[in-house]
Amino acid sequence: MGPPLTEWEWVLGVNFYGVLHGMRSFLPMMVEAGEGHMVNTASFAGLRPTPTLAPYAASKHAVVALTETAFHELRAMQSPVGISVLCPAPVATNIADSYRNRPERFGGGAVPDAEQQEFVDFLRAVLAQGLPPEEVAGFVLDAIVENRFWILTHDETRRVVIERAAIISEGRDPVPGM
Repeated sequence: MGPPLTEWEWVLGVNFYGVLHGMRSFLPMMVEAGEGHMVNTASFAGLRPTPTLAPYAASKHAVVALTETAFHELRAMQSPVGISVLCPAPVATNIADSYRNRPERFGGGAVPDAEQQEFVDFLRAVLAQGLPPEEVAGFVLDAIVENRFWILTHDETRRVVIERAAIISEGRDPVPGM
């Protein structure tokens, strides 16, 4: 059931461990210097589980949790260093082509099968309707200047987060697409 373990290893390696290694490398230097602001990129999928994208959603939830934990730790040590988590909904990028960068040991190098290609084509269509990266960069800059933790790029994200919180607080079962 679900994607092969190599898919999990690849996605967690890039999306979660990449952020973790960045934090472990640079956050201590920022704290020692007494200045700086780190921005970690998660995703809308880090706030809402996404059926068929378990490795991606899990990795992005992990980035949100890691970043939020660091936020609390920085505050507890009264550090002036800021930290934010970017949770964009679709952004017009080339992420749909990321399989081309995947090492062979993680299933890279092969031509996508029909099902994979169908998903890639769907993802390209969704991303084509996404925000331009420059607009997302503006949201990021504003959050840094305002020392704001959450960076949400779409109003729809706020609605989904509010509804999901209500579902959780009321003890209801998860709702597909929510």
